[in-house]
Amino acid sequence: MRSGGPPALCSPSPSWLGTRQAAWGCPPGLGWARGRPSSGQFPRDGGGGQEPCLSLGVPAGRARRALRAKRLRAGKPGVPWRPRGAAQALGLGASAPGAVCFPGSSADMDMDMFQKVEKIGEGTYGVVYKAKNKETGQLVALKKIRLDQETEGVPSTAIREISLLKELKHPNIVRLLDVMHKEKKLYLVFEFLSQDLKKFMDSTPASELPLHLVKSYLFQLLQGVNFCHSHRVIHRDLKPQNLLISELGAIKLADFGLARAFGVPLRTYTHEVVTLWYRAPEILLGSKFYSTAVDIWSVGCIFAEMVTRRALFPGDSEIDQLFRIFRTLGTPSEATWPGVTQLPDYKSSFPKWTRKGLEEIVPNLGQEGRDLLTQLLQYSPSQRISAKAALAHAYFSSTETPPDPHRCALEHFCR
Repeated sequence: MRSGGPPALCSPSPSWLGTRQAAWGCPPGLGWARGRPSSGQFPRDGGGGQEPCLSLGVPAGRARRALRAKRLRAGKPGVPWRPRGAAQALGLGASAPGAVCFPGSSADMDMDMFQKVEKIGEGTYGVVYKAKNKETGQLVALKKIRLDQETEGVPSTAIREISLLKELKHPNIVRLLDVMHKEKKLYLVFEFLSQDLKKFMDSTPASELPLHLVKSYLFQLLQGVNFCHSHRVIHRDLKPQNLLISELGAIKLADFGLARAFGVPLRTYTHEVVTLWYRAPEILLGSKFYSTAVDIWSVGCIFAEMVTRRALFPGDSEIDQLFRIFRTLGTPSEATWPGVTQLPDYKSSFPKWTRKGLEEIVPNLGQEGRDLLTQLLQYSPSQRISAKAALAHAYFSSTETPPDPHRCALEHFCR
């Protein structure tokens, strides 16, 4: 059943750190907390050039003036932004040697150039606005992050989102256009997309989300996920609400606040990630060692939801979520999932359910689609298909006429 496995976590490489530091234009000898570098925390310059880095040991005002002069001489606007407290949030000591920076941020951009149109969302660390660039008329999404919510300054989720999106440039990943700061607020400027997959499904009758459009959306989702995984990034929070849809029908991954770069050495992660309905069983059972396979499970849940128009496993607690999975896929055992009994939250007293056929779960999906769904929802992470292998699955090479997502989406938006 398996067409491929998730990319393996790499083994430690002594040349890795020096290579990455050279690519970022930062001096060697950077102090890493807990002995674990994170490949996504300090991004390389998206334009290919080396960015000057603001030293942690130099007074901010003097360093900023010096860097501003250096950048202006080089024909570059602004100064790389070094957030207050970000060293601690990244796990670096306040007096750590070396330097870090967020390439391409605009410290001196005037927020008055944007006119807020409406509030479109609110989260733990701030508010998202639809806004308009007064000069160009371009619509953007302004994510305002309140810096006074944490004593350490910038929330770690914001740092992850900024640094990872600086590296992840792909048609199926939302674009981070700029980073600005003013007083005690940090603004992330994103391309504006007015719809997400959840709203799209809720507002579209079942008859108007045909299977060929589901196939197109799934393919685009897998392309974005594959790009993340090939760049050693786990999203960790894939769900319909975090999949934005452009007016031309492009699916784009968004909200990288929980994303993690993975690499060397193999490390443990918190299991309090991923919205419950899309959470992989290894996380629910307390595993702290996981990789790209957790995203693949989420993709499988989203695939089934697009087909049936209802959540596959809508649990209201962790144990309810587990039991909903077990009732559908059967209670896992060492035979079906080697090593499951060793996971921290596994109980031998779990009820024993038998597996249902996918014909009952997704009756409208053909054999090739059910086979792909089966591989996306394998219990054992090592047996779960990879995003790259899923893109090559026979489900996407069927002879039916491929959908035109541009036309489908425009018809929906223009109704």
